[in-house]
Amino acid sequence: MKKRTGFQVMAQLIGLVKPLTGFMLLAIGLGLLGHLAASFITILGGYAISSILGVEIGISLGWIFGFAILFALVRGVLRYGEQACNHYIAFKLLALLRQKVFYALRRLCPAKLEGKDKGNLISIITSDIELLEVFYAHTISPIAIAFLFSLILSIFIGSFHPLLGVLALVAYICVGVAIPLFISKQSGEDGLRFRTQAGELSAFVLDSLRGLEEILQYGNGNQRLQEMNQRTEALSVDEKRMKQMTGRNQAITNTVILLFDVAMLFASGWLCLQNRIDFSAALLATIALMSSFGPCVALANLGSTLQSTFAAGNRVLDILQESPVTEEISGKKEIAFQGAAVDNVTFAYQDQKILDNISVEIPHGEIVGIVGKSGSGKSTLLKLLMRFWQVQQGKVSISGTNINEINTSNLRQMESLVTQETHLFQDTIRNNLLIANLKASQQEIEEACKKASIHDFIMQLPKQYDTSVGELGDTLSGGECQRLGLARAFLHQADFMLLDEPTSNLDSLNEAVILKSLKEEKDTKTVVLISHRQSTMRIVDREYSVEHGRLC
Repeated sequence: MKKRTGFQVMAQLIGLVKPLTGFMLLAIGLGLLGHLAASFITILGGYAISSILGVEIGISLGWIFGFAILFALVRGVLRYGEQACNHYIAFKLLALLRQKVFYALRRLCPAKLEGKDKGNLISIITSDIELLEVFYAHTISPIAIAFLFSLILSIFIGSFHPLLGVLALVAYICVGVAIPLFISKQSGEDGLRFRTQAGELSAFVLDSLRGLEEILQYGNGNQRLQEMNQRTEALSVDEKRMKQMTGRNQAITNTVILLFDVAMLFASGWLCLQNRIDFSAALLATIALMSSFGPCVALANLGSTLQSTFAAGNRVLDILQESPVTEEISGKKEIAFQGAAVDNVTFAYQDQKILDNISVEIPHGEIVGIVGKSGSGKSTLLKLLMRFWQVQQGKVSISGTNINEINTSNLRQMESLVTQETHLFQDTIRNNLLIANLKASQQEIEEACKKASIHDFIMQLPKQYDTSVGELGDTLSGGECQRLGLARAFLHQADFMLLDEPTSNLDSLNEAVILKSLKEEKDTKTVVLISHRQSTMRIVDREYSVEHGRLC
């Protein structure tokens, strides 16, 4: 995780507000006028007291009460307008953030996401982004409002005497700047640690739910529950510490406000005794300060909560700013598939070399078989052909063009990949198949399923193609899921099929149907077929054997 200061996180999050600058300025304007209206209701009370005591103030009591009622009504309208603008900005930006995060995840997938906890990603996408609503709705405009409001009130109080204006300015700075910074520093990395542990707990719970059958089978429930309780307890301890810090923050803020109120009372009283200001000015200056800490208190209360917000923002920004292993390519000339080649390719995951100077020729219209022990690099070779990973040495080419010079959309259209584990969405069989070809007709869907030897099984289901597969396809067997993955590949109608152990979960009868379908597709498709089964390898036109990353 990239380490950013709170100011860096704030600056980058504020940068996202640019499309909604007009609404933000409107929220600041309405909030400023609203707080001024609220403060001047109390200040008008000071004018009323002065008038009752016989001090000439140039305005009658009737006008004073009339303005007070007007300010009270206006305050409500302005407050509503400010909150409406802030929440409009917040929810618009949350939608924008989710869109940006999903786009970033698509760019990072699959290479940068293989080692990430899915539960932690879910935590970022949901709770972390949701927490940023506090920043956009209750942080940006309050900071601007507090600055402008404090400046205006300092000038107003300073109009009675410069010393009082300086005292008011110091009070605002202490409450609105010094205390939040102090509390934020005292909080340290509590917020970041809390958000990280919350994400890890989400990942642990998701992992436990997915592995519930194994947990029950091997009697590991108590141990798993104990670990979950330990993680929850650790999270509770951090949350308790953060809430204690919030309470301490409020106590410090209220104490400092009281001290400055007393200081203003004594300062204005002393100036009045020195005949530098009259009683009315002393009264109004004291009342003005006492009634004007609202915007600064809002900032002071942010001191501890901002840590969690900045931690959430930091985690979201990590996703948005992480560089993908392979960039999206566009603007190149579209090409048609005319064969592929792997020339002297070397590839390593970090320091572990997987492929070492591999060369493979894949002519158009042939079925090419690749065999080898587990971990020899066969699946990695398919990922390089899909450009999921970047070749480190050598070259992968399609139709004589370097794969790095082919538009990503063009490449995905030419290729279809079937992995050893087929992911099925919690949806109907039809919709799971249509992912491969959104415009496919029912006839095309059925033809693809017949080639994958799954059509007859689907027709026996109560709702046939409209049957739900459940979460992660848990209502289907491994072989049925695998055949749906193959049906997707056929439906995609790509010219270049990459099949990684496509028949590993199938019986010999279904395997025979699928292999027959592949042979019949030879005139229009090129196939790279990885398998441990000798029966599967009988249909290939040429065969390569990979051992420890080398051809043999």
